[in-house]
Amino acid sequence: MARRPEPDRFSTATRLRLLGEQTAARVYRSQNRRQDRRSRLTGRAAFLALVVCSLVVALAYPMRQYVSQRAEIAEQERLMDEARAQVERLRDEKARLRDDAYVRRLAREHLHYVLPGETGYTVIDPEAAEERREDPGAGDRPWYSNVWNGVDDADRE
Repeated sequence: MARRPEPDRFSTATRLRLLGEQTAARVYRSQNRRQDRRSRLTGRAAFLALVVCSLVVALAYPMRQYVSQRAEIAEQERLMDEARAQVERLRDEKARLRDDAYVRRLAREHLHYVLPGETGYTVIDPEAAEERREDPGAGDRPWYSNVWNGVDDADRE
């Protein structure tokens, strides 16, 4: 085997050429690594983004339905509690109406009933009587005119 003569390792030109080749090789390797890393990272990132978007889209409608149904259930439970409370009040009222003394008291208070032998009195509030007398000519007009005037007065208030 014949040995090739080695270039002079100590010459400046040889050193510069070797240094340039080594530097070029390093730069080339680092660029290849960066490109490999970038392309791998970009592909992975794109796949990850695709998976995340798919999950968001797949879960968005069921989550919306779940939240709206939970709100509807809460509203129905509130209505059920109100209905139970009203049923309880009505049962209490029904039980009270079975008592004759309670019915008599209601008839006296609301319907102004009196028992035989008693004298009933109705006290008129003087201020309320004054309010009624504001239209002194109401008795002279026909009844339908008074009705229409009352409707007009109600509209103004």
